[in-house]
Amino acid sequence: MRAVTVHAPGDLRVEEFPTPEPSPGQVLVRIVYGGICGSDLHYAKDARNGNYRVLEPLVLGHEVVGVVADVGADTPAAPPVGTRVAIHPATPSAPAGATGPTGLHLQRGGTYLGSASTQPHTQGGFVELLRVGVDRLRVLPDGLPLRRAVLAEPLAVALHGVSRLGDRVRGARVLVSGAGPIGALAVAALRHAGAQHITAADLQELPLRVASAVGADATVNLSTGGLPEAEFDVVVEAAGVVPSLVAAIRAVRPGGAILQLGILPAGPQPIPVSELVGKEVALFGTQRFDVELDAAVALLAAEPGLAAVVTDVYEIGDAAAAFARAADSAQSSKTVLAVSPDPDA
Repeated sequence: MRAVTVHAPGDLRVEEFPTPEPSPGQVLVRIVYGGICGSDLHYAKDARNGNYRVLEPLVLGHEVVGVVADVGADTPAAPPVGTRVAIHPATPSAPAGATGPTGLHLQRGGTYLGSASTQPHTQGGFVELLRVGVDRLRVLPDGLPLRRAVLAEPLAVALHGVSRLGDRVRGARVLVSGAGPIGALAVAALRHAGAQHITAADLQELPLRVASAVGADATVNLSTGGLPEAEFDVVVEAAGVVPSLVAAIRAVRPGGAILQLGILPAGPQPIPVSELVGKEVALFGTQRFDVELDAAVALLAAEPGLAAVVTDVYEIGDAAAAFARAADSAQSSKTVLAVSPDPDA
């Protein structure tokens, strides 16, 4: 079977791997689509993502959906072969139902598909056949195409981040700074949470068109115009760059809140903390997601318009071209790998 791997900076390959066999409690999923995430782009370009360096060949990908192809012995809870599923990419270190001060996604020792955060690395989902535990499957509802369902993981990230803001979102005027795939899905999550008015800002026109298609009330092209100061109740920083966070601090009103949804570079950053303090702004961090994958699947099933976030689909053999496209925000929102034939097509 084929898989997309990274070996070193700029060394992205499509390689052949042995076909896996499911063990008891596991299923084999034929992956149909895999969305290319910003972390995948960092691994492909730099062989690192934040603090995590690629020290051995790493199969990329964690935004994956497919069809159950085989079931391991003694797995009575498994859905039957042919069932369309999304896959939760995380395996927490604590068992489901455990209690504590944080969600399971923040417990130490967990794993995530396609991540160099563990040794050995946790191999990812850009493979034709993926072996996973049955507890990580989410059966897709009838009528939700796999091509739209591939957005479930990043939408869950957006839903989790917006949930960190609590009741601040309902009735709020919100700015989303950075309208790439995660920013566009944050627009959808904010709309679902009851925001009164949502403005999306970006340097490119295509992301702004996608943001409008999924629920933004207004857009600002930052290459030709600026943002008002102290205007917004809530700002969602979704670009993951320091100038965007600085702009968010200026744009939020006194007593407002900022959600840092984009992943900032590792290390110290020049942030005007005094302005946060002086305006009594609440700054919320967010990390991946916890239990929101089911809610993401349900929202994707209810909102066909979210399909607008997927702008490009490439065959797995064209992975290098797909990654180049995904890295060009002027031309693409969410770029997806077609790993296997789509039974919905």
